[in-house]
Amino acid sequence: MDVRPLDSRRDLQGVHRVNVLAWREAYDGILPESVLEERSVDLPPGDAAAQYDRLRSQPGCFLVAVDDDVIRGYLFLRWGHDSKQFVDEDEAGLKEIYVEPDYWGEGIGTRLLDRALDELPDYIDAVKLEMLAGNDVAQSFYESHDFEQVGSTEFELGDDTYPTDVYEKHV
Repeated sequence: MDVRPLDSRRDLQGVHRVNVLAWREAYDGILPESVLEERSVDLPPGDAAAQYDRLRSQPGCFLVAVDDDVIRGYLFLRWGHDSKQFVDEDEAGLKEIYVEPDYWGEGIGTRLLDRALDELPDYIDAVKLEMLAGNDVAQSFYESHDFEQVGSTEFELGDDTYPTDVYEKHV
């Protein structure tokens, strides 16, 4: 398994596929089935270029875990200006970390997280994230990597809101 930076628009198709598969598995019973099933594993062709350019222009790191030229997981960690109010200037926001469900428990998430933490600027003293409440897989992963729950908030999806938990890890 190779962990490397996102380096092409082609990577985004694999990232999108992993995201959709992980969402369907991790959020089953948390989000409505209609929300989970409406997302296609195929990224619309025009979306890749815009997403790639947007991601490459933001301060942070976007890593992919690749096995035999297939993306099995990814992580997006951002610092500097973050869209979440609970992330301060001297902190990084873990925006996304997803692993293809068939590969859960094989250490891919740990490898992605370890590599991302190694790439943090010196002025960053903590990493924060928000996850949907009730996501036991994510909770177990984060707590096993020394993240602690420090608050809660809500996530808007369409016309609905869902409770979330905010976690923090000092680095």
